[in-house]
Amino acid sequence: MKNSFKNLTYPELKAKRDELKRKFMDFRFQVVIGHVENPLLKRTLRKQIARLNTLIRKHEIDAEKQAAEAK
Repeated sequence: MKNSFKNLTYPELKAKRDELKRKFMDFRFQVVIGHVENPLLKRTLRKQIARLNTLIRKHEIDAEKQAAEAK
């Protein structure tokens, strides 16, 4: 799962992050209610979101570098 995000494009990364954030919020709601089968899923989702944020920021930095070099 770690390397499965590396081959996604920038818009795909943002869409996947939004999807996982929504899933994380739904899961947090289920935890409060008490209907959770796998409580470790919360940690996994948080780490995946952080991994996506890192890759998104890397794309942004690369784009800034390319724009600076073009000047």
